[in-house]
Amino acid sequence: MSVEVNGIAHIQMTVNNIKACMPFWEKLLHFLEMKTLVRNDTTLYCIGSRTGILIREAPADKKHISFDQDTSGLHHFCFRARSREDIDRIYDFVSNELDSKIIRAPEEGNHFAPGYYSILFEDPDGIRVEFNHVPGKGHFGDEGRLRPGGPGPSDRYGDDGL
Repeated sequence: MSVEVNGIAHIQMTVNNIKACMPFWEKLLHFLEMKTLVRNDTTLYCIGSRTGILIREAPADKKHISFDQDTSGLHHFCFRARSREDIDRIYDFVSNELDSKIIRAPEEGNHFAPGYYSILFEDPDGIRVEFNHVPGKGHFGDEGRLRPGGPGPSDRYGDDGL
């Protein structure tokens, strides 16, 4: 017997530069209509939109270790948007209102999923955040790999897609 989960409840990240990261994340999450549940000198936890994002300051003896996408652990995480227009609005906000490094402006990514549209940027500590929109049922829809009679799982994954 299996269990279908109901999404991700929260994501917790550790940051070195809490003074830069806390305002970045709080401003972004409030833009996403999330509310601050916990805020103190070392921690921020915002909830809403059926998820939570928590950042906490790294202990002093570990602040010399920088985030690295290519080591074991988080590479990036991706919020699912309701529309392409939402991706464009988020991009405008991130570009104009936050101290972020834009990795990729809004672009098509049909090589990942039918109708895939996304942006990618970094927070002040270099943690990568993606927002995407995939219309309909994505890989489970009429054009998806996992549709009834579809090609099934891919044997490759990378920058060029599936």
